[in-house]
Amino acid sequence: MTLGILVVDDEPDIEDLFRQRFRAELRRGELAIHFATSAEEALTKLNSGLQPEAVLVLSDINMPGMNGLDFLGHLRTNLPQVPVVMVTAYGDTENRRRALDIGATDLVTKPVDFNVLKKLVNTVIEQKSAA
Repeated sequence: MTLGILVVDDEPDIEDLFRQRFRAELRRGELAIHFATSAEEALTKLNSGLQPEAVLVLSDINMPGMNGLDFLGHLRTNLPQVPVVMVTAYGDTENRRRALDIGATDLVTKPVDFNVLKKLVNTVIEQKSAA
């Protein structure tokens, strides 16, 4: 079974970076990674039915237009079952508290330690599969 992850980030090199770091999982067909460069684009993709559907969202906080925390609030209201991990360059206590208060599963800071992120992704997917 292929599990979908939606990565939401306005940085242009994020797609290449994630495809490189999750190359083995993508090649084995374990993951499909969808990308959106804004929260608005992500909402459009989620509403149009991604295939495979997103079982996890990784979202930046600082983006033009709708920021990641507002996007998170929208997801908690409309898709409460989808875990959301916030990815940000600003891992200060206030951002962490706000993200967790709104309903983030976790928060990781940039530059992303992909070993830590892979463990987190695997944990979230295992919890989702067990539910």
